[in-house]
Amino acid sequence: MSFNLLKGKKGIIFGALDVNSIAWKTAETIHAEGGTFVLTNAPIAMRMGQIDELAKKTGSKIVPADATSEEDLDNLVTQSMEILGGKIDFVLHAIGMSVNVRKGRAYTDEKYDFTTKGWDVSALSFHKVMQSLYKADAMNEWGSIVALTYMAAQRTFPDYNDMADNKAYLESVARSFGYFFGKEKKVRVNTISQSPTATTAGQGVKGFNSFISYADKMSPLGNATAQDCADYTVTLFSDLTKKVTMQNLFHDGGFSNTGVSQEVIERFSE
Repeated sequence: MSFNLLKGKKGIIFGALDVNSIAWKTAETIHAEGGTFVLTNAPIAMRMGQIDELAKKTGSKIVPADATSEEDLDNLVTQSMEILGGKIDFVLHAIGMSVNVRKGRAYTDEKYDFTTKGWDVSALSFHKVMQSLYKADAMNEWGSIVALTYMAAQRTFPDYNDMADNKAYLESVARSFGYFFGKEKKVRVNTISQSPTATTAGQGVKGFNSFISYADKMSPLGNATAQDCADYTVTLFSDLTKKVTMQNLFHDGGFSNTGVSQEVIERFSE
């Protein structure tokens, strides 16, 4: 059911790789709610994914951009405003990767060139995106910028590796840049701390499927799905949440506030 929550709103969506990705589901939901947008991803990710299919389905244009490149991002912002016919109302940052995880390096045996690359893609890119938007004065007043994160930024999940550090940095950027964007542009900036979700990127984490099952048993409402996250993101892009900013918003079925669940207790009972 559509409520036209985003009718007339225009935005940019980073990270729609394939049908399993949260950004893909969010793009479909934004489209259903009346929003229009430009899709973007790094050229290599575009070759790996099916973004052309999403663009066709939603009537959207694609502007390739490396989110670690200031030049690419400045060009993306300029082109997006030209394509959409004006300033931007919403931006979704849904990109992240760890080279250390991909290469099987343990947290206690990082290759720091890998660490730096992962940090640049997963975390510093969020600052670069916002800086490009800020300097171009590209956001409409009461616009909304959202990035996806995970609770490993606050708690230790051994196999999440250096992505935990990247997410902690990402969340700090949201608070810090959120202050300036709010004070000077009346734009809100938040992060959504999502349940572990069966995306293509998530599958790279060791033991991920087992952890999804554990999190589901620990969460009173069960894990939030990619579609659930898309729906929640739409509310943050809508005019119903104008005064929500600089927040890390847990969207995890109650996992973050549950010490132990009855299901887990029973699993370890004799």
